[in-house]
Amino acid sequence: MSLTLGRLEGASWEQVGTGFTDADGRCRTLLGDGPLLAATYKIHFATAEYFATQKLSGLYPFVEIVFTVVDPAQHYHIPLLLTANGYTTYRGS
Repeated sequence: MSLTLGRLEGASWEQVGTGFTDADGRCRTLLGDGPLLAATYKIHFATAEYFATQKLSGLYPFVEIVFTVVDPAQHYHIPLLLTANGYTTYRGS
């Protein structure tokens, strides 16, 4: 699945990185070469494109998860559990 990471800068979003999930459903390169900063971030998941490759019709054309990084030294794993008609997310370990 295609992903885009944005960081809130003032009143607008600055694109930080893009990537694709791997066979395990993870994107290990979303930050690129940049550091994780204390800020508010948004991950945009292109779910319609993913569902089309699976020959499915999904309810949500995209999902965006907005979260705040308070301590960049901590680990941030933000999983998206997705079905054609629903999704959930949490802070993973």
